[in-house]
Amino acid sequence: MVAQGEAVNRLSEVLLVDDNPLQLRVREAVLRKAGFRVCVATTADGALAMLHAFADRIGVVVTDHLMPEHSGSELVRAIRAVNNWLPIVVLSGLPEAFGEYEGLDVVFRAKPFPPPELIELVRRSLDQVAQRGAA
Repeated sequence: MVAQGEAVNRLSEVLLVDDNPLQLRVREAVLRKAGFRVCVATTADGALAMLHAFADRIGVVVTDHLMPEHSGSELVRAIRAVNNWLPIVVLSGLPEAFGEYEGLDVVFRAKPFPPPELIELVRRSLDQVAQRGAA
């Protein structure tokens, strides 16, 4: 049997979601270099499958807003239907897209987003998950 604190400590992986391979690789490299464990998805459906398969590992989602088939806001709504506590960071080149995320408890940031700020935001999000489990 796994204690609650142990389970939360496992929630330390970052799920990156972006349909742009270059942006995905750059963000993945930045986060890995900062010491984070990272998994990636190129679609909303792929992200949901990763969340389902690795629910015991993923502690934060960082997603793009504009993606084919399903937008970032559709992805967030699907996540929130089953998980209302997972930290989610939305990065978008469209600052006006912020309204699509109202009431969904996300951190919304406009691109370009400097790597040090991304690292700090991910670190704070994972700390939030760890504190939630310690409470």
